[in-house]
Amino acid sequence: MRTPAGKECKYFFGDYFRGRELEQCRLIGNQKPPNNWSANLCNSCPVPGILIANACEHMKLSAYVKSGFLGLSKKVIISAYCEKTDRTVKRPEVGCGECHPIPPVFLEYEK
Repeated sequence: MRTPAGKECKYFFGDYFRGRELEQCRLIGNQKPPNNWSANLCNSCPVPGILIANACEHMKLSAYVKSGFLGLSKKVIISAYCEKTDRTVKRPEVGCGECHPIPPVFLEYEK
């Protein structure tokens, strides 16, 4: 579904039927304030970019909202886990490297 920021995200849900204005992020869920989800977090959320770059069915994302300095700003923090290899994924955009091997051309830049 399209987020308020205009990006496609499978975790965003909006119900606008007959004037309803229900919007929620199913990845973050219902957290207690001040770390709760709001629609303006979709502007800087990295999840739509991760989903475009890596569509591995074994990678599971988890997210939470982190408040900035003095609680003035919020941002979404993402962590990824590969169920096939049972390990944490350091770069969710690329993946773990087991399910979809990384070509050696891209490994040269990580040194």
